[in-house]
Amino acid sequence: MIVPMKKVSLIVLQNERKEALKSLRKVGVLHLEEVQGNSEELASYKDQNSKVEKALSLLGEIKFGKKDKPAQQDVVRDRAVEIAKNVIALSEEKKACFDRVTNDSVELERFAKWGEVNPAAFAELGENGINLSMFEIPSDKYVLIGENVKTVVVNRDKAHTRFVLVSDEPLSPNERPEGIPAEAYQVVMPRCSTKELSDEISHSRKRIVEIENELKKNVQYVDSLKKSLGIIAKDIELENLCSGMGYEDKVTSETGVVSSNECKADENPVALAWLTGYVPVDEMPKLENAVKLNKWAFAASDPAEDDVVPTKLKNNRFVSLIYPLTDFLGTVPGYHEYDISGWFLLFFTVFFGMIFGDGGYGGLVTAVTLIFILKTVCAGKKVPAVLKLVLLLGVATMAWGAVTCTWFGLRPDQLPDWLKNLSVPPLSNAYDTVEWVPFWTNDASKGTLSTAQNLQIFCFTLALLQLCVAHLKGMARYAKEKSLKCIAEFGSFIELIGMYWVVLSMVVDGNIFPMIGGDVYGLPWGTISILLVGVGFLFSFVFANYEGSIGKSILESVKNIISVLLGVVNVFSDIVSYIRLWAVGLAGAAISGTVNTMAGPLVGHAVLFIFLIMLLVFGHGLNMILNLLSVIVHGVRLNTLEFSNHLGMSWSGFKYKPFSEE
Repeated sequence: MIVPMKKVSLIVLQNERKEALKSLRKVGVLHLEEVQGNSEELASYKDQNSKVEKALSLLGEIKFGKKDKPAQQDVVRDRAVEIAKNVIALSEEKKACFDRVTNDSVELERFAKWGEVNPAAFAELGENGINLSMFEIPSDKYVLIGENVKTVVVNRDKAHTRFVLVSDEPLSPNERPEGIPAEAYQVVMPRCSTKELSDEISHSRKRIVEIENELKKNVQYVDSLKKSLGIIAKDIELENLCSGMGYEDKVTSETGVVSSNECKADENPVALAWLTGYVPVDEMPKLENAVKLNKWAFAASDPAEDDVVPTKLKNNRFVSLIYPLTDFLGTVPGYHEYDISGWFLLFFTVFFGMIFGDGGYGGLVTAVTLIFILKTVCAGKKVPAVLKLVLLLGVATMAWGAVTCTWFGLRPDQLPDWLKNLSVPPLSNAYDTVEWVPFWTNDASKGTLSTAQNLQIFCFTLALLQLCVAHLKGMARYAKEKSLKCIAEFGSFIELIGMYWVVLSMVVDGNIFPMIGGDVYGLPWGTISILLVGVGFLFSFVFANYEGSIGKSILESVKNIISVLLGVVNVFSDIVSYIRLWAVGLAGAAISGTVNTMAGPLVGHAVLFIFLIMLLVFGHGLNMILNLLSVIVHGVRLNTLEFSNHLGMSWSGFKYKPFSEE
């Protein structure tokens, strides 16, 4: 169930607000409304948090062998922050060294064919009246240089000739003196000598190694950094609340009316601050005791319709098994919505078993889960809820595999008789067809349905049951509120029942499930189904938007006539949507059968035994992974979409998280 909440406004003295928040955190029952604080201290905490997170990310990139990883050292929070700053500084220096090596290597490569180049030597010659400039030109164009141009060839190859130009005046960069053809280009001097560039590269590489060793040493503080991250998060939370609390803008002091933020604590002993939050009804006594003990003031009331109230779910241990899944999905019902945890668990368990579909797979899941549970129990630890959930799902898969006689994709003739006898004939793969007398006929004529058709009927029946549950809950809710919307929910309920027969007739077999004929107590069943759909639609049309006036409700339906008419089609499609349970299960069975067919020729050959095992493990393992993805896509969808839509749920809620020490 969704635990009822009380909206609480807590009032404290402004100069005691931080201590009040610390005391409130120890109580741990008040879910506070979100506030946006602003203070220098808060900015400092956020900066610390950012640095520690970045340091952890950088240290996490360092790889160690299992035996080489250093033992963890415990340090206090302030020391951890300093370590984080040092790690970031070392990382930035390492990056700068890499950039320097890259840039210097490119520069050094540029002069690789010039030999050693020293700009200082060129400058010294220039001071003595000998101005030299380096040029490169395609070798076949060197002859185009004017005869009056003084050049000294440094070296040449098939592609380029490198030469030094001797000029009376120093050349500016990119300057081309007369007599130098356009194909020649001036080589820009390096920022320092090539020897110095080489030395810098060596020094940078040496420093990179030193930095990497220093960073490795800091890995011993990873646990302390993580611990400090939690402490800083609590400080951020506290300071954010403290600086974001509401307060009195103006207060009266002996000197007159002033801003409360301009008053010192001793000048303004009566200024008030307050905050608002939500407390579960059953936790209110704890808050009331804390209020009396700390001499605070508070007001409590029921949440208004437009209040953003957190959701706290409370169910028995069995129903709570669904929480790991809903937590993983992040689905939380709104405070004013339904808690469908029990129904979610029930139908999801059935859906999981049908989609996985194979009792052998279910047996593997069950066996592996039991091993983990036994190891956990033997270690003296509490068994996680997720293991209990997986165990339940494994057993459900085994049960469905027994019902349908599906075990590792083997054919029925390859299975022992006792496994066949466990199956349910209308749904079992061991039987092609089942002859039966339809209950809606008055004669003894027999209809024949295949196993596939029976499975389709089972899927549509699940759809009818689950969607009817949704509207029964709606009827109960509006009946409690004494709203005529209850009639609209009843209309949707009988519309579902009528549409169920339409689906069977159109999808399964029109002869066995006729829309015309097939008497039930003298009435044609098809006519009854159409009548139910029509009456149900009429009730929904008239009362679905009821808010105190039937006329306004009808007018609202008329305004949205297209959506209202499409709603009938949606009922049909929602029921048909459940056929995915059979289709996906059938696909999984086909894959497992194919794997077995591929492995068949390898059976009985000792030499190929390893390949047989590898093929079976890979093939069935891949199939199980695909089935798991199918469960997430299809099994979850039927609960969070089709079922939830008929409930009118949007999963708009968020979890109750009290302001607490933990």
